[in-house]
Amino acid sequence: MIFYKSVYSEKNLDDGKWILVERLWPRGIKKEKIDLWMKEIAPSNELRKWYSHDVAKWEEFKLKYKEELKNNPEVKCLLNAIKRERITIVYATKDFDHSGAKVLIDYIESIL
Repeated sequence: MIFYKSVYSEKNLDDGKWILVERLWPRGIKKEKIDLWMKEIAPSNELRKWYSHDVAKWEEFKLKYKEELKNNPEVKCLLNAIKRERITIVYATKDFDHSGAKVLIDYIESIL
């Protein structure tokens, strides 16, 4: 099972290791709050800028990001971390349902 929450949420002891899956560091978050920053697993800068959180592009964004994930070595690292220990994937977006983090979590769950 994959656990996830907003980076702006309270960190609890039962969350395990917090892994940030955003390309950009979230505003107002201290580095000490995050255990691991996997910025290379986030959508590429080109894809992120193209999407620009435009929900009209959501379906195409999901397809393009999943293609990026197929060739991303960070996916294997994240899978290994999930298998070894309890982790919580954290994200900074306000619209989780239309975010790269949502696509990533769905992708990882399809592999597990």
